[in-house]
Amino acid sequence: MLLLVLSLLARVSYLQVVMHEHFTTLSQHNRVKIVPIPPIRGRIFSSDGVLLAENRPSFNLEIVPEQVANITATIQQLSALITISSGDVTRFIEQAGKLRRYENVPLRFNLTEEEVARISIDRHRLPGVEVVPRLDRFYPRGPDVAHAVGYVGMIDEEELERLDRSDYTGTVHTGKLGAEKAFEKLLHGHVGFQQVEVNAQGRVVRVLDRTAPMPGRNVYLTLDVSLQDVAVTALAGRRGAIVAMDPRTGGILAMVSSPGYDPNLFVNGISVVDYTALLNSKATPLLNRALQGKYPLGSTVKPFLALAALHFAVRAVPDQTWCPGWYALKGSSHQYRDWKKGGHGHVDLTQAVAQSCDVFFYALAQDLGIDRLHDALDRFGFGRLTGIDIGGESKGLVPSRAWKQRQLQQPWYPGETLIMGIGQGYIQATPAQLALATAQLASRGRTPKPHLLAEARDVLTGKTVLRNGGTDAPAQSDVSDDHWQEVVRAMREVMHGPFGTARRSTQGATYESAGKTGTAQVVGMAQNETYRAEDLPEEFRDHALFIAFAPLDAPRIALAIIVENGGSGSGTAAPIARRLFDHFLGAPAMAEPAPG
Repeated sequence: MLLLVLSLLARVSYLQVVMHEHFTTLSQHNRVKIVPIPPIRGRIFSSDGVLLAENRPSFNLEIVPEQVANITATIQQLSALITISSGDVTRFIEQAGKLRRYENVPLRFNLTEEEVARISIDRHRLPGVEVVPRLDRFYPRGPDVAHAVGYVGMIDEEELERLDRSDYTGTVHTGKLGAEKAFEKLLHGHVGFQQVEVNAQGRVVRVLDRTAPMPGRNVYLTLDVSLQDVAVTALAGRRGAIVAMDPRTGGILAMVSSPGYDPNLFVNGISVVDYTALLNSKATPLLNRALQGKYPLGSTVKPFLALAALHFAVRAVPDQTWCPGWYALKGSSHQYRDWKKGGHGHVDLTQAVAQSCDVFFYALAQDLGIDRLHDALDRFGFGRLTGIDIGGESKGLVPSRAWKQRQLQQPWYPGETLIMGIGQGYIQATPAQLALATAQLASRGRTPKPHLLAEARDVLTGKTVLRNGGTDAPAQSDVSDDHWQEVVRAMREVMHGPFGTARRSTQGATYESAGKTGTAQVVGMAQNETYRAEDLPEEFRDHALFIAFAPLDAPRIALAIIVENGGSGSGTAAPIARRLFDHFLGAPAMAEPAPG
């Protein structure tokens, strides 16, 4: 007994005296916890100060896997207190596999006050379970600006490898699309930390030290929300896209892809039902038509080819072409028809653009040849990325001999050159490319770089820390000023001339504009077949296109419009442009849209 007592005393002495410092340190580590403080994400505003993305307070239910003996049992306990769906559990398991075991993993978002109370009552029986106050992203304008602003979502495995983990500790969201993704570094900020003392139950007793997080910057976009609203309303119920640009700077004034979608669905993980509905929708709302939609140019290609004709000296302005209503290659009986039955008679370059004479441009395309056609359109950026700062765009396509041989292992045929002269065939462009090319016409050769970021401001001081005034790519300096003026004059005739295809849309306007209508075929027609829209399913009807800029002498806005299966550019798209111009320029609006 004495030996046992002596042994016990020796052990106690060893632990209390010799190992005192060691166990004191361990004890300190057990009761002190380092807690990350995620930064407040910067908000997004339009150029006119309208809030496009904000942060709303909410309570999230989160679990620290390291502190939970049986996660399945814990989730079952929580399910008895609040509603937890199978989707919540699946998302939790996926997130837990990507994060470290000591990091919080969200199980439920946006808890109600009653749900918070229920969990708080049983908190002592739920080790590792925390109700955490956080700020959730919210998009007050919803679908109206979804394709431009984008959305944030849960950080996935690929992003976890790419992002700086130390700076994203405690952060569960990152930008996924649009401005939210493109300007992530500005919006995110930098993480902070606090050293806290906790009791045996893991509750915070006091804060020992704190390093404040640095909030993200507030980002201001070039979008004019009032103009955006007009564009959204004009396209309501129809598939299509509108891109409006300041030709002086390249700032995007409006960017609409219709139909849109609610970005708020994606913030905390979209449900399978909602995502399936979006994916299976025939209207393809997830497709950003403004940047990714690829369409034939139709007759909107004609001003660019008219400039090529002058530049390459293939035509002079007074040169006339006879239009009987059709065109045929030498030695061929196949007739390439004009849109106007009976033809336009004798037309010069200005009249051909104003009246959109197909026969004139069939003959012009034949004389230019495919190589010069390709080079002329390449100059305006067709077939190449515009370089817009939110990315996610398609290149489109300007075909060439080499392209066709490489892709289809076929030679280039003369008939393909002819239909390319009226914007049909293989050629495809995005509305953003078309708007940029129109801006080049408006600025007589300058190439502004399209962008959505206007500036970023410090949240605490309100001072501008970054300003984007726009940058220019090399101008088409080898093109004569006279040639630019002749093409602009022809585009003015489209809008204000006695035979211009869009003259009805400008009736009563207090300003002058320049534009070009376009109608692009979706399906081919047989040689002797007559196009009747009412006899075709909607998805096979022609697309309506329109490009324009205003005011004529000092352009402040250039735009491209496409209404899928909308019919004629003059009847459907041109009146939309008039509404946008009237609003942006502060002119009296039309009493009603002009008839087709």
